[in-house]
Amino acid sequence: MATSNITVRMDSDLKKQAESLFDNMGLSMTAAITVFVKTAVRKGKIPFEVAADPFYSEENQERLTAAIADLNAGRGLVARTIMVQASRKRFPAIWRVSGVGA
Repeated sequence: MATSNITVRMDSDLKKQAESLFDNMGLSMTAAITVFVKTAVRKGKIPFEVAADPFYSEENQERLTAAIADLNAGRGLVARTIMVQASRKRFPAIWRVSGVGA
């Protein structure tokens, strides 16, 4: 069987981590990549799930943008907590007299 060379570009740190992992498994980088490619060809697909990070989904980004707008407008639990903490620092006598949060 004839062999071919391929060139893969990747982050240097990622390459070092992969080489260390594969070395611990008794594999060279070439052997590990060959296992991946053979498995992909045999299964007719990438042999693991590839999915986008849900944090970056349009729906989540809209939710985060709305939450930030609420916080900037002084709405939301975190905003109320921040305002209470600021009020305690600014008017400690009132908080002591009221007995709230003492």
